[in-house]
Amino acid sequence: MALLNTVLRDVGRTPGVTAAALVDGVTGLSYAEHGDPGPAQDAQETAHLATTQLNRAGFTGELESIVVTTATHHHVTVRVDRQGDPLLLFALVDRDRTNITWALRDLAEHTSRLLA
Repeated sequence: MALLNTVLRDVGRTPGVTAAALVDGVTGLSYAEHGDPGPAQDAQETAHLATTQLNRAGFTGELESIVVTTATHHHVTVRVDRQGDPLLLFALVDRDRTNITWALRDLAEHTSRLLA
C-alpha cells in the first residue's frame, strides 16, 4: 500500500493535477487517493458509462483511457492492466495549470510504476 500512496503522491506532483485515485475497474473500490477523495467515484462511474455506450455502438476491445473536459478541468481515467480485474488511475487536472498532452505522458509513466 505504501507504494501506491507514493505513486499517487508523485502523480499529484504532476503540474496541474489536483487529485488522483487508484480504483478497481470492476468493483469501484478505491485503493489509494491523493488530494480530494471525491473524484475516485467519478472515475469508476465515467469508465462504466463510457464502456456501456461504446459497447452499444458496436465497439469491441478494452478501454484504454478517457478524457472528459469541462470548462475548468480535465477528468482523466487511464486503465492499468494487471492479472485479474483492471485498475483505473484517475487524475483531476486543472486546465489553466497544465498541458493535457504532458499530463497524459506523465500519467502513462506513473501507471508503469504501479505494478512494478
